[in-house]
Amino acid sequence: MTPSSLKTPLYEAHISAGGRMVPFAGYDMPVQYKGVIHECLAVRNGTGIFDVSHMARLTFTGDRVLEFLEHVTSNDVSKLEDNRGQYSLLPNLEGGIVDDIIVYRITENEYRMVVNASNHEKDVAWLTQQNTFGVTITDTTDESAMIAVQGPKAGALVAGLSGQKAILEDLPFFGVYEGEIAGVQCFAPRSGYTGEDGFELICKAGDAMKLWNALVEAGAEPCGLGSRDALRVEAGLPLYGHELNDELSPIVAGLGWVVSKTKQFNGCDQIRAVQTAGPARRVVGIKLGSKRLPQIGMDVVVDQKIVGQVCSGVYSPLLECGIAFAVVDSGVPLKTACALDMRGKLEDGTIVNKRFFKRSEG
Repeated sequence: MTPSSLKTPLYEAHISAGGRMVPFAGYDMPVQYKGVIHECLAVRNGTGIFDVSHMARLTFTGDRVLEFLEHVTSNDVSKLEDNRGQYSLLPNLEGGIVDDIIVYRITENEYRMVVNASNHEKDVAWLTQQNTFGVTITDTTDESAMIAVQGPKAGALVAGLSGQKAILEDLPFFGVYEGEIAGVQCFAPRSGYTGEDGFELICKAGDAMKLWNALVEAGAEPCGLGSRDALRVEAGLPLYGHELNDELSPIVAGLGWVVSKTKQFNGCDQIRAVQTAGPARRVVGIKLGSKRLPQIGMDVVVDQKIVGQVCSGVYSPLLECGIAFAVVDSGVPLKTACALDMRGKLEDGTIVNKRFFKRSEG
């Protein structure tokens, strides 16, 4: 099997639902079903589901597992209680980013981690290299599946399928429920990548179709990678390879809030130095005055001077215009009028906070 022909346990569900399949991170994945705009609005107004089984899932066990994870991640793992998770980073020794991740504490001697699909092999190699703590690292990706259920009605939908409605409804963000959902045993953190409420359901690969079909029957809309990208940009969420990479400090991306102020970890001195001095560049949002689609690499122009480049660009169904993330000179303030160089034509826009959308609570 060639890398481009890898299939998730839900491949046949995508084909049956008319998903348009594209190669992504070595897998055949659905980019859309009924259309990106339709799927974005389904998530913003109700419940959408995404096959995210391509993302890698790792388990860590051992007497020194906390010590190991504190060494390789930027956030304070020691603050986690059982069945709680946190967003974090795997910094390299130079203060750049190997990957952005989520870490979950199961017990004192067991943790789980979800990492990006495109960095799967790189992350495992890096973690193995850094493992001088006798920790057992188990890759459970191939034997499991992962479904993201997202939207303002997602929590109620998942809770209604669980038989533990009160427990799931009261679960905090990054809290974990382990139990049956639609008759399928799940590891179910309350998390996601759209800015909405929701869960990411991890189950055995052989149970994935049953769980997916139950979610669809309960009213969830199948969604593809296209809408997932638009939703995450609207919500101001970075993507590895765009706003994050091995060379950029997390401070450039505005991720100082996941950098521990007290512990020692890989690259901490370099990251804290950038944090103290202030980064020369930073990631900002750009809102266009039209529906044109910003493209990665387009120059950002202010007063006839190039001040940065686009690193992510989408059409926002929510705002009905083109929006982007761009890495620009830190001296350029928000609310500055700008333009994107679109093949020699300047398209007017405004530099804004990169969080275009924030869901209302309650």
